[in-house]
Amino acid sequence: MRRTHAFRYDGMREMSSRNHRLPPRLVWLIVLLACAGAIAQARFRQPNDEYQARRAKLRASADGPVVLFGYTGDEDASEVAVFFQEPSFYYLTGHDEPGAAVLLIPEALQGKAVEGPREILYLPQRDPKEEIWEGPKIGPNDPGVREKTGFATVEPIANLKDDLERLAKTYRNFYTVLPPKEGERGYPHLKNSVAMLRKYLPHAKQLDIAPALDAMRQVKSAGELALMQKAIDASVDAHFDAMRQMRPGLFEYQIAARMKEIHEWAGCSREAYAPIVGAGFDSTVLHYSALGSEIKDGDVVVIDVGGEYGGYAADITRTLPANGKFTLRQREIYDIVLGAQNAAIAAVKPGAILYGGPGSLQDIAMSYIDTHGHDLEGRTLGRYYPHGVSHHLGLDVHDPGDRTRPLEPGMVVTVEPGIYIPEENLGVRIEDDILVTKDGHQVLTARLPRTADDIEKIMAEARAQ
Repeated sequence: MRRTHAFRYDGMREMSSRNHRLPPRLVWLIVLLACAGAIAQARFRQPNDEYQARRAKLRASADGPVVLFGYTGDEDASEVAVFFQEPSFYYLTGHDEPGAAVLLIPEALQGKAVEGPREILYLPQRDPKEEIWEGPKIGPNDPGVREKTGFATVEPIANLKDDLERLAKTYRNFYTVLPPKEGERGYPHLKNSVAMLRKYLPHAKQLDIAPALDAMRQVKSAGELALMQKAIDASVDAHFDAMRQMRPGLFEYQIAARMKEIHEWAGCSREAYAPIVGAGFDSTVLHYSALGSEIKDGDVVVIDVGGEYGGYAADITRTLPANGKFTLRQREIYDIVLGAQNAAIAAVKPGAILYGGPGSLQDIAMSYIDTHGHDLEGRTLGRYYPHGVSHHLGLDVHDPGDRTRPLEPGMVVTVEPGIYIPEENLGVRIEDDILVTKDGHQVLTARLPRTADDIEKIMAEARAQ
């Protein structure tokens, strides 16, 4: 789906040419104001029945209660921090305020019906003094709280302990999202919530609901895809603007700053990840985020920037010539990366695999890169492609789940091969977002050109204005 905004930067250029007597800043303001009505539309929560269906499906996969905690709001102590909900909790509840928990209870235990509600949302009591500073929150006793949240049963968070202890008399197994294995990085939120459950349920067995939950999250609903397309369209507009603004003498952070502004005007709540704008040697650093270098004549610039809309991420990368024209060597490497991407995208369909041997997207991209072109010493280029070709995309920019799982309709994945040659100050990555369809795939980022010729044409047209 295309977003309904009238806000497109190719349209802005057209307006500027028709209204050549208007100052450029005034044209810019007119365009931004024109999309203000679209920005005011609801852009976050989906209908209650979608979250209810997700919870029902998850309950059916477990033989014991499922307990999940939202973020507390204390994870970042900074006074300028903006609260964003824990993704899996939001996926199940659509609730975007701190301090909440959800309890999901199976329909039956060993064939016997269990009395009581099957879904309970726990909310903190409202604090009038705190709301003076942070604004009104939803409380468990508010009028209409059930209609707002989509839960038939809403209780104070203080009731959770007693409810769990009561259920422990019937159930042996309790499910939650367990922390990563020892040695893996993980947010302290999970360790804290598991420690709380162990305190409440010292004799119960804690099992991990993450595999079932992650598998659900990998297949997107129509509502999720609509939000993802809004994130993608805003990000495509930002990349178009970067192509038109790019020139030697700018700093990396200036390109990123304009892209972030475009995202926010289009309704994005934040960046999907720290923007990557790397020129020259910085283009060879995979997750470069310092953004401190001046862009020089003759550089290539890797721009890996995506916005987040309604909680859902875009993830797009383009590589641009700083002066508007690729050198012969830059174009050679660019075309190899593009060829590898085209080969991998062509393989995206139901049943395909991202990783795991011959025929996988990773194998296709690596084989292409390793059989096309050489470095300055005549060696093949596979050594300069150190990362994976793809990941799932959704509420997280690297959505969780098994990356060896065969692709299914409704999944959204990236395809992002790259070549990074530090000794040549030459890095190239091209990344697009791909929806797996019943018959193959759809490139959700198709509006943004990928070929070297098209990129040079856009940059030349911008300079001619």
